[in-house]
Amino acid sequence: MKKDILKHKLVPEHAILSKTEANKIIKQLNVHQEQLPKIKVDDPVVKEIGAKSGDILKITRRSHTAGKFITYRLVL
Repeated sequence: MKKDILKHKLVPEHAILSKTEANKIIKQLNVHQEQLPKIKVDDPVVKEIGAKSGDILKITRRSHTAGKFITYRLVL
C-alpha cells in the first residue's frame, strides 16, 4: 500500500501556480523567474502533484514563530 506523502506532517503544502498567478508573484517580488529558489522535477512532492519543469510552486509552511511562511520555487 502506497502512502500519501502529501499528508505527512513534515511535508508543507505545495501548490502549482497558474501562469497568471506566477506572473503576478514575479512582478510583486521584482525578480526574474530564474532568480527564484529551485526544486528538482524528480523531487517526490513535485512528482506527486504533477508539476513540470518551468512551473512555479507556492510552498506554505507552518511556523511556531512566524505563523505561516510562504515561499516560491521554480521547478527544474
